[in-house]
Amino acid sequence: MRGLSKTLAVLSAAGLLAVSACGNSDDGGGGGDSAASKDVTVFTWWADGGEKAGLDGMVSVFNTDCKDFKFVNSAVAGGAGSNAKQVLANDLQAGKPPSTFQAHAGAELKDYINAGQVDDVSQLYKDYGLDKAFPQNLIDNLTVDGKIYSIPANIHRANVVWANPTVLKKASIDGTKAPDSVDAWIADMDKLKAAGVKAPLAISKGFAQEMLVEAVLLADLGADKFSGLWDGKTDWAGADVTAALEKYKKLLTYTNADREAIDWPDALQYVNKGQAGYTLMGDWVAAQQLADKVPDSAYTYWPAPGTAGNFQFLADSFTLPTNGADPDGAKCWLKTVGSAEGQKAFNTKKGSIPARSDAQPADYPKYQQTAMADWKSNKIVPSCAHGAACTLGQNNDILSALSQFSGSPDVAKLQTALANAMKTS
Repeated sequence: MRGLSKTLAVLSAAGLLAVSACGNSDDGGGGGDSAASKDVTVFTWWADGGEKAGLDGMVSVFNTDCKDFKFVNSAVAGGAGSNAKQVLANDLQAGKPPSTFQAHAGAELKDYINAGQVDDVSQLYKDYGLDKAFPQNLIDNLTVDGKIYSIPANIHRANVVWANPTVLKKASIDGTKAPDSVDAWIADMDKLKAAGVKAPLAISKGFAQEMLVEAVLLADLGADKFSGLWDGKTDWAGADVTAALEKYKKLLTYTNADREAIDWPDALQYVNKGQAGYTLMGDWVAAQQLADKVPDSAYTYWPAPGTAGNFQFLADSFTLPTNGADPDGAKCWLKTVGSAEGQKAFNTKKGSIPARSDAQPADYPKYQQTAMADWKSNKIVPSCAHGAACTLGQNNDILSALSQFSGSPDVAKLQTALANAMKTS
């Protein structure tokens, strides 16, 4: 419970535990006090853009399939989900859970599980046929101590590099093909620097740096040893981890000086404007930043160097809160979330791909078709940066260590801090 307790302590210190989700519901509902017994209060951070459009698509399916219930939107905007998590922590602590809430699938749910705030939904997988519709290695990644506590609405990929081929051409680099290793990528960045590109690799603060170090670890350790970092089977103190962190340190020397002051869309703009050759960011980039704004010819993308054949996933999912409002309505929502129709309505607008293996690629744009093919054929590995591999408390400690490393790059100190972060629970 340390992760949840730590999170609540931080929120309390910030004065945020006095906020309630009830005040953020578009329809006046929220928490456990739903206005009517058939209200299904759905708590998310999907308040605008493609996320809101995707939610609206799923709601339209819910309204058709679950006519006995009324959808109540309890979205909280801002902070890439951090604001919503703060409000949710307050409501759960106060014993006022919504009917269902959005969370990253996987280990992030341990905080809620350990606090007795979410119910096991393993039986719903059998009832709704999700044990057959979802790939087995996804189910393995969703399972915590033999049980499953959420149903994913989508899949995003974390280990994607977005490149500007025009910038790469200045250094005689073929932007259509990924370097086959981190070392080869570093060599290409040397070429870019020699060609006058000041910051070959654009990056931003916080989770973007965590995603980059994860990509380097995945490339150098391979899928099994990388996954072992999160379940205790791989030693964080190992020489192979040290070598990977040294490469991460080297990569930071090619990045923009303002990395601690900007967010990931700003780093992406450096690439779009020709001021950087690469950025590493999840594939929400395709829908939220590049689609209909920058033509395909202006950018290229591939799995992070050395990680081809591995799909580092994260998933937005929905839970069945313990003692939540109208559990029958919540279960109908969860059935919609996992259904072929619900996932299609959501993901075609969100820019992610369905978790289901039976989705039709022809229903999706070019990038998503590529991702769907890789989802079926690649080895699935989790992302700590987005909750699949570690708890909220562990992730907070990792983010703190990486921020300190950004300002004062000491590999031994970072390695110790990462190992200590994973000793917490």
